[in-house]
Amino acid sequence: MTAPTLPATVIRSGPEAVATARDYAQSIADGVISRDRAGAVPAAELAAFDGTGLLGITVPAEHGGPDLPASVLAEVIRAIAAVDPAIAQVPQAHFLFVDVLTVWGNERQQERLFGSVLAGGRLGNGLAERGGKHAQDLKTRLITTDGGLRLEGRKYYCTGAITARWIGVSALDDGGHLVLAFVERHAPGVTVDDDWDVMGQRATVSGTATFDRVPVDPDLVVPYERAFAVPQQLGARAQLVHAAIQTGIAAGALRDAGEFVRTRARPFFEAARAGWAERAGDDPHVLARYGRLAARVHAAEALLRSATDTLDEIGRRPRNAQDAARGSLAVAEAKAFASEVAVEVASDLFALSGASAADQRYDLSRHWRNARTHASHDPVDWKYHHLGNYLLNEVLPPNHGQI
Repeated sequence: MTAPTLPATVIRSGPEAVATARDYAQSIADGVISRDRAGAVPAAELAAFDGTGLLGITVPAEHGGPDLPASVLAEVIRAIAAVDPAIAQVPQAHFLFVDVLTVWGNERQQERLFGSVLAGGRLGNGLAERGGKHAQDLKTRLITTDGGLRLEGRKYYCTGAITARWIGVSALDDGGHLVLAFVERHAPGVTVDDDWDVMGQRATVSGTATFDRVPVDPDLVVPYERAFAVPQQLGARAQLVHAAIQTGIAAGALRDAGEFVRTRARPFFEAARAGWAERAGDDPHVLARYGRLAARVHAAEALLRSATDTLDEIGRRPRNAQDAARGSLAVAEAKAFASEVAVEVASDLFALSGASAADQRYDLSRHWRNARTHASHDPVDWKYHHLGNYLLNEVLPPNHGQI
């Protein structure tokens, strides 16, 4: 199912990365409605993405990458998400794992996996489980056997794994310690299903992955629990991608609403009462509502830029807990607000456009479905809670990957 990985161009600058992302987004724009409706694996589109060089934009310079900052990463994701947020979400865990390897990987792991990334090898997600009391209450195990290390378990919401070159899998080792093991997507015992049947973000195909006594190279096991025992920005940088996705959804919904009003909307009020505008785009209520939504989208974009400025300043390795908290809360603020704005714009576009906007040919409902599905990734209220607790009581946010 995975298309052959082609050698990727190594991108060297922020402007080149952003231009490449915009060109790629335009290249997949015509198929966004059909992908949303089909919910099938977008293998060709993801193979094209893997060949753009964008996978390697955060790889450190000492390993052949450009080591571009968080601000560039966010704009790359936002630009793609404004066209197809499902495709934009696929490499979210990839960029997290590049960060994990940069900070916590050893030289052998970095050399092997960064080399693969720069050649177009995407890292897929094998982190989430169901039924535990908390996110790290894992049933997946990395077991030492007479034949070597073996991975046993089942993961859910495995975004990007089905077409990845590698899958990063969280597990507990024999001593109960949290580790991150990288296995090849098509290694013996790895099964990734396309059982992703949801209302939005369909093209992520975030299905179930099963690991049945999968052989694991000891050189590809990262001691993951250490990452959250010290001040870190892994969570903030991972959440930044989600914030960029929501901001992109909001911008895409606003764009399509404006286009619909200008070119397709009929005066749904045309015979309602005398004196109303003849075109939806001339109606004062439509103008006011569209202007309000545009201002909120621009505010979300400004908050995203502010968060990236903060992360660019702090870097991957914060000096102390205060710096780590500052980065986490800046991203939490941006993501919480963008999530609300994306849902609002995606809903209000129907009030702008009238009943004709519900025509399935235009598939405008995808914006709301995508925004609402993606926003359920983690609760917005907790982000506001931690922000308020810090501002009022100087309580640092929790040191984990969700903030």
